[in-house]
Parts: sequence; structure tokens; C-alpha cells
Amino acid sequence: MRVAVNVEQLLSPSPGGIGRHAAQLVMLLGSLPPVDEPVPFVARHRPGELAAALAGSGLGPTAVVLPFPRRPLYETWVRFGLPPLALGAPDLRDLDVVHAPSVAVPGRPGAPLVVTVHDAAAELHPEAFTPRGRRWHSRGVAAAARRADLVVAPTHAAAEEIAAHTPVPAARIRVVHHALTAPPPDADRGRDGERLSAAGVDGVPYVLWIGSLEPRKGVGTLVEAMAALGRPGRRGARLVLAGYAGWLPEGLVPAAARGDLGADLVQLGRVDDATLWALYRGAAVFAFPSRHEGFGMPPLEAMSQGCPVVASDLPALREVLGAAACYAPPGDVEAWSAALGSLLDGSADLAALAAAGRDRAGRYTPEAFVAATRSVYREVVGDGPGLGARGAGARRRPREHCEPKGYVDDT
Repeated sequence: MRVAVNVEQLLSPSPGGIGRHAAQLVMLLGSLPPVDEPVPFVARHRPGELAAALAGSGLGPTAVVLPFPRRPLYETWVRFGLPPLALGAPDLRDLDVVHAPSVAVPGRPGAPLVVTVHDAAAELHPEAFTPRGRRWHSRGVAAAARRADLVVAPTHAAAEEIAAHTPVPAARIRVVHHALTAPPPDADRGRDGERLSAAGVDGVPYVLWIGSLEPRKGVGTLVEAMAALGRPGRRGARLVLAGYAGWLPEGLVPAAARGDLGADLVQLGRVDDATLWALYRGAAVFAFPSRHEGFGMPPLEAMSQGCPVVASDLPALREVLGAAACYAPPGDVEAWSAALGSLLDGSADLAALAAAGRDRAGRYTPEAFVAATRSVYREVVGDGPGLGARGAGARRRPREHCEPKGYVDDT
């Protein structure tokens, strides 16, 4: 099957989880049997910029480059459905499926269209986005509702909020959980000490957070909770923040709590994959205090490396992490401080939590993800279950494609 995939998110200033997901989609479709022919495509960029983004994602040296720059291309795609995807790009003809792994929805793709809508965050938390970001998400989801044959959501929780808060009808949503892939070969444990030392976090217990620094992620709650743990009579630890710069960062890390933590607050910014996996393995606890999520890959990655996790008590995170994580209400500093303290002072059974986390993470295999994704593709090309009441907006539980046989949800 010849599948064109929009990987433009890789060239965003903050590609985040969606960028990683787009690269993973291309790599897995092209490597797991029966092998598909994924064709990544991007808008026009400077050659060096494109080469660096592709190399950094592991995709290799080439992608189909459309003859239009990103901003005007996306604007006309979303507003008017133009220009056609294959205009000026002969390699994007004779496709079986076009997959947009974000709401950058191509115009007139000339093949069945699948769009991944990760959540309804812009509708539920508009204050967490810039005005331009809100407009972009809103218009993109509306274009997906008009144009996509099927929409993929990463969890049932995300699917239900998309159906409730956007124009996308539940009848056209399919749930496909993301895949957890193994660390790259150069991320072997043998050099963990060297990498942690280079990051300045070796030799001291630390709580880790990974993500894009933006308002939805609740980093302020975590910083304040860690500052409270460090007060007299309480046991603290270093707090390590790593990831992309994100947007609207002003005030996300409260000045008073930053002052309380002092040198125990380490902000690494973006790290390479090898350092990322070393940080997961070296952390005493992984914390994920988001106000909203559609899936939640970082805590799952931490679990896969045996790191205990505290996560916000959100429907999507409960669905993904199950009983293998500890939970605290989003925004509740006192509850977060207590949850982190119970893990750091040894009162929780860390060995049991680590084992449960590894088991939970093991469910999200590349093979299950690819099989589920191909099932969606077969459906849109007419070689699978019918589309049913497409566009009718019937409210029902979205069809499941991703659970392996014998799966029992223990949430």
C-alpha cells in the first residue's frame, strides 16, 4: 500500500509528541511486514533545515517537498481545500491513502484521507494556546470533519471529547493507541553515567519531567510541589525539566518556587534521544502533571525503563497507564507533594510499581499499532468494515482497533 504521510510537524519550532508520532508512523509502516510504501512529504523549506529535521527524526535524507512554503500552504489548504496535494509533486500521485498525523489537513489529496486528531485541547483549554494556535487547531479540525474519510484518535478519552466538542462525528472516529518503540541502539545503558554527568544530574536523586513547556503541561504545579518537599522536615530531591520550549512560557515556572529550589531545579531544554532514555533510567520518579492530555507518551516511556510514575488523574492517562501509575489531581500542589514524597521516601512499593509499569508499557507494541493503522487504511479503501453512517454524527463509543487479543483494562 502506498501511503503519503505529512511529516511537516518535524520542522515546527516545537515538534513535540506529534512530530515524534509522525516520524514513527513512517518508519514503522516501512519496516513491519507486510511492508507498505510510506511517502513522507513536507512544505518548502531551506535544504539544510529540511535535511537536519529528517536526520534528527531518524527518517533519512529524503521526503517529497511541495513547491509552497508552510504558512500560505496551510492557510489555503484549511480554508479552501487547495492546492491539490499532487500539484507540483508527481511523487504524490497514484496513492492508496493520504494520512495527516495532525490537523494540517491536505487539500484534495486524490486518495482516501485519514487524519489523526490527538485531542480537543484547543476547544477545552483555549487559554493554553496563542490566538493563532487556537485558530489553526479549530480550522484544522473543521477541515478534518469536512474532508477526512476517517479520523484516528489515540485513546477512547480523546475520541469522546473530540466527538463532544468538535464537528467530527463519532461514527467516523477510530481509536488507535500509539506505539511504544525501543530506545535507539546508541542509547545503551553502558554510557548512562557519562550522559547524566554531562547533563549535570548524576549522583543525586531526581524527579524528571519531559515535554513541551506550555501551559497545558502543569509544570508550575510540579515545581511548587517539589519546592514544598524541600522545606524543613521534608525530604526533597532535584527536579529535572527537559524538552521543547513550547509556547506562552511566561510565568509557567513560579519565581518563588524557582527561588526555593535554587540549584535543585535543572532545566535542560531539548535533549537527544540517547540522553532522554538515560534520564528515564536514572530518575527516581517521573512526574507528569498535565492539565489535559490526549495520550501521554512520556510516562509510558518512563514506565518501560522501570521508572515509577506520578501522573495527573485524567481520563486519557488513566486509560493509557492503568493501575501502574500513582495519580494526583491536576493543579493540586499539596496532593502532588504528598504523592511525590511517598515515592521519594520509600513508603511506596517501588519494585512492584516498576514491574507493573514495565508490564503496562509492554502492551503498546509497534506491531499492534501498525496492524490497527492498516485496518483503518483498509477500511477507507473499501477492504474492511464499512464507513457506516459517515457524517451522521451518531454518538456511540468509537470503534476499537488497537487492543491485543485477551486485553483486559484494569483501570
